[in-house]
Amino acid sequence: MKVLLRIFILFFLCGHAQADSAASDRLNQFFTGLKTLSANFEQSIQNSQLNAVERASGKLWIQRPGKFRWNYDEPYLQEIVSNGDKIWIFDADLEQVTIKKVSKALGNTPALLLSNDRPIDESFLIQQIDDGLSLSWVELKPKDDEAGFNNIRLGFEKSDLKEMLLEDNLGQTTRLIFSQLKRNDTLSSELFQFVPPKNADVFDSSK
Repeated sequence: MKVLLRIFILFFLCGHAQADSAASDRLNQFFTGLKTLSANFEQSIQNSQLNAVERASGKLWIQRPGKFRWNYDEPYLQEIVSNGDKIWIFDADLEQVTIKKVSKALGNTPALLLSNDRPIDESFLIQQIDDGLSLSWVELKPKDDEAGFNNIRLGFEKSDLKEMLLEDNLGQTTRLIFSQLKRNDTLSSELFQFVPPKNADVFDSSK
């Protein structure tokens, strides 16, 4: 799940791209004016041999900057919630809640720079990819050798984000497919708070 958190915060807390290119224009078109976002998602993970090793689905809500809720419904129940300062990770099967500071949960990654609205091209090489299919793809390669992943690709249909792909340093690929995406709806502040269930074990390293 750490990889997923990294994808999520990289692309929904970051600032605009500054490079003068079709790829940067595509990113700016999506991020300009984006305050809230909600969507259903399907997640799959493939290993380096292209075999599916995990599938999951659920719904997400985002309020920029810094707040999000990522609920998994299948094949397990899990909630990942951030109020911009802390992250709660609740595993219903284990009845366990882990609480971390946002900065510690991410570690030393480019996400820390991007969460401060710095231009994307300060941390990534940005290029447009034409695969001849229905989506327009933008690829971002981290400039930091310690980033922990090789690249992230975003697939757009007009101005809507439809897919995200992340390839890690071991050749494993995480794919996210979005549906019923809504921009700038009013979201309840309660979505971005989490109260651990009374019967849950709580591991709090945020203090």
